[in-house]
Amino acid sequence: MRSKARTKTARGGFGVDLRERPELLLVPGVFVTVMLAWEFAVPAFGVDDYVLPRPTQILDALRTQLSDPLFWRHVKITVLESLYGFLLGVGAALVLGTAISQVRLIERTFMPYVVAFQTVPKVALAPLFVVWFGFGMTSKVVMAAVISFFPVLVNVIEGLRSADADRIEMLTAFGAGRFAVFRMVRLPSALPFIFAGLDIGIVFSILGAVVGEFIGAKEGLGYLLLQTNYNFDIAGMFAVLVVLSVLGLIAHFIIRFAQKRLVFWSEENRVIGA
Repeated sequence: MRSKARTKTARGGFGVDLRERPELLLVPGVFVTVMLAWEFAVPAFGVDDYVLPRPTQILDALRTQLSDPLFWRHVKITVLESLYGFLLGVGAALVLGTAISQVRLIERTFMPYVVAFQTVPKVALAPLFVVWFGFGMTSKVVMAAVISFFPVLVNVIEGLRSADADRIEMLTAFGAGRFAVFRMVRLPSALPFIFAGLDIGIVFSILGAVVGEFIGAKEGLGYLLLQTNYNFDIAGMFAVLVVLSVLGLIAHFIIRFAQKRLVFWSEENRVIGA
């Protein structure tokens, strides 16, 4: 009876053993502690609200923004720019990564250009994209695609090269062609790496869209950040940053959910960026 009582107290309301998953308590505990310390430290140290607003002020600003239909228009634009850019960047990374990993001549020809392009600061490209593609959505989509491209590319190449050589030799000995080896061995081995790249790329795509909106835009969360900054609405800026963080978390959990369903055999500690 005592052991059952101890087991019951160690479990949460949904039957989760908190001793095995202490993060279920630590994560909200750290958040509450930081928010309380922030709330009382700002007035205690005499920090002006227009420099660092308190969490309650940020919450009020967030409520005001969420009740404004125009704010949801900004959210929609940024989400669409990020999504289209992510799909474009992933598509290019999958095609080029597969070609580079499978054909040595393509690797030697194009990989130096890819690495050189990656060393260019992406923020420096944003004004060029605005000049080339205008102030509309296209320039932000291209910016999001460029930023999300390289993490996916690296993981595609590394994943396709991580296939078990013994399995490849066995299939080849039984007469399997190159495409069959790719479909049955290389692609399944690469999926954990690809999903790790997607996890990084989806967050980077949001970053790319916001950076593009900083340079030139008439709507979007990046544009809204600039407007709140011009108006010295620091609480409103923090509220927009909270929304961007939530969007990033949602995108991250969607990719992780898909990975657990589709690539349930993966070992996360083997994967780049996991």
